[in-house]
Amino acid sequence: MTKTEDMLLFGALAFVWGTAFTAIEIGLETLPPLLFAAARLDIAAFIFAGVVLLSRIKWVPRTSADLALILSNGILVIGAHFAFSFIGQSYVSSGVAAIVLSFTPIITPVIAIRLLPAERIYATDVIGLCTGLVGVIAIAIAGGSFDGQLLGIGLLLASAVVFALGSVLTERWTPVLPTMSLHTWSMVTGALFLHATAYAYSGASIRDVTWTPSAAAALMYLGIFATAGGFLLYFTLLNRIGATNAGLINYASPVVATIFGATLLGEQITTATVAGFALIVAGFALCNIRPLWRVTRTMQSPAVRNRSLERNEVRVQGNVYKTKADSQNYL
Repeated sequence: MTKTEDMLLFGALAFVWGTAFTAIEIGLETLPPLLFAAARLDIAAFIFAGVVLLSRIKWVPRTSADLALILSNGILVIGAHFAFSFIGQSYVSSGVAAIVLSFTPIITPVIAIRLLPAERIYATDVIGLCTGLVGVIAIAIAGGSFDGQLLGIGLLLASAVVFALGSVLTERWTPVLPTMSLHTWSMVTGALFLHATAYAYSGASIRDVTWTPSAAAALMYLGIFATAGGFLLYFTLLNRIGATNAGLINYASPVVATIFGATLLGEQITTATVAGFALIVAGFALCNIRPLWRVTRTMQSPAVRNRSLERNEVRVQGNVYKTKADSQNYL
C-alpha cells in the first residue's frame, strides 16, 4: 500500500464523517434526536454483525475485560456520545456541531491524566486546553444567541467529554475478543441504550415516527456509509498510519461538514466560527505536540527513518517504538 492510497482512505473517511453532520441536520427536521441516533446504530450494528458472522471470527465475550469494554464503549463512547451530540445539533448548525466535537482530542489527555497513573501533565497540555476552550467560547457566541445556541454548544461539549472518558477507560482493560466483534457488541449496546433513553425521555418509538423520503435517505446514509463504512475505514487507517495521524480526521471532517452545510443547507460561515476552529486546532497541536513531533521527525528525517533498530525496538508503519521491556520510553 502506498502513501497515495493512505491519503485516499483518509479523504474518504473525512468525506463520510463530514457529510454525516449534513445528513443529521436533514434527519432532525422530522425525526426525534434520540430515536434517530438509535436507528442509525441499528443499521450499523446489523452490518457489523453480518461481517463478523461471515468472517467466522470469535464473537462471544469471554472475559470480564471484554464485558467492561463493551459496556464502556456502548454506553459512553457510542450511546451517551450520540445522545448528547444529536440533541445538541438540533440547536446549532451542522458545521458548528462538527467543529465543537473536534474539541474531543483536547479534553482526552486531561481525562487520561486523572484516570491513568502513567500519564503526566505538561505546560503545553494546559495551554492547549485553554486555547481550545477559548475557541469553543468564540463559536458559542458567534450566533449572537445565548439560549438555544449556548445550550447546543453545552450538549456538544458534554458529548465530547463522555466520548473522551469512554476512550480513556478502554485503556484499563485488555480484551480477548477481536476488535470487530467488540465494536459490534458495543453498537448493539449503544443502540439499546439510546432506544431506552428515547422512550424514557419522550416516549418515542419507531412505530410513532412519520417517515419522509429525506429522513429515510439521511438515516440510510448515516447507518450504512457514515457509521458502518466510516468505522471500517477508520480501523483500516488506524492499522496503517497509527493513532496520531488517524486522529487528524477530527480536523478534516469539520471542514467537510462546514462546506457541505453551507452548500446544501445554506448555513452561514462566520468569522468567529473560523477563528474558533483555528484556536481548537492550535489547542490540539499543543496538547499533542510530542507525538506530532515524533511523527514529523520520522517522516522528514532519513536518519531516523532508516537507522538500524536497537534490540528492544520495532518499526511499525515508519514509526519506531520500544518493545514492552522499555515501553514507557518509546520514540
